[in-house]
Amino acid sequence: MNLHVAPDASDAKAARADPDGLLRHIRACRGAVPPRGRLPFRLGAAVVGWITPGFAAVLAGVPGMAAAQDGVRLDAPERLEGIAADLAAAGHLRWRREAFDVRAEPDGPVLARIDRGALPVFGIGAVGVHVNGLVETAAGSRLWVARRAANKSLDPGKLDHIVAGGVPAGLTPAETLVKEAAEEAAIPAALAGMAVPVGRFDYAMERPEGLRRDRILAYDLVLPEGFVPRAADGEVAGFELWPLARALAAVRATEDFKFNVNLVLIDLFLRRGMVPAAEAGVLRAALG
Repeated sequence: MNLHVAPDASDAKAARADPDGLLRHIRACRGAVPPRGRLPFRLGAAVVGWITPGFAAVLAGVPGMAAAQDGVRLDAPERLEGIAADLAAAGHLRWRREAFDVRAEPDGPVLARIDRGALPVFGIGAVGVHVNGLVETAAGSRLWVARRAANKSLDPGKLDHIVAGGVPAGLTPAETLVKEAAEEAAIPAALAGMAVPVGRFDYAMERPEGLRRDRILAYDLVLPEGFVPRAADGEVAGFELWPLARALAAVRATEDFKFNVNLVLIDLFLRRGMVPAAEAGVLRAALG
């Protein structure tokens, strides 16, 4: 484990930074507005994803897929998981061995299941949980910051939340939070269960892995000063305890944090009154 308590950052430096420094992260995460060059992928009559014309051509050759100019339809949703496995074996997508529920809307009924690696290729939405791991000290509020392992396939080496992860098939967000807290940071279930929901953020963006259409459920978790997270599953290289001002300066001026972490951190900075009033109004409107 790599543990380091970082020095305070300069509030004046953050204030002098480009006023669009925070807003650019929100714009980047919401840069895709389907269809915009994509075709709908349907399970029966329900649109559950958005696919490229090239991938639509691949799906047109799959038995049971009905292809037309207005998209591709699968009338047997129970076949989707197996079809995705075959496509992974053929090299069309990455297999991550973790099933996710497929819905037309984030709060809608489950229509099918598919491997996590197939979600962005099909442009299917997912739900994830992100936790602000906070420590309240006499010197001010601090934030536990994780660094993603160098061997991660997505965003290796980027800074991340102490706990963050997608909600897999069959689990609730609250159950996922407790599971991920134990696996990623060795946080006991009783402590993880004290996390407080603070926000919900939807975004859609084109990424190297495909179209990410995600909903983030954000939580604050105040941790005891004596608690030190431990990288339990190898997905995190280490943790650092930062003053919130340093995190704000990093988000404003760099791309060091994983792209979607920025949304949750910007909301945290707003709630803590750390952003000038004029800028805060623009950011709140952009976050929605």
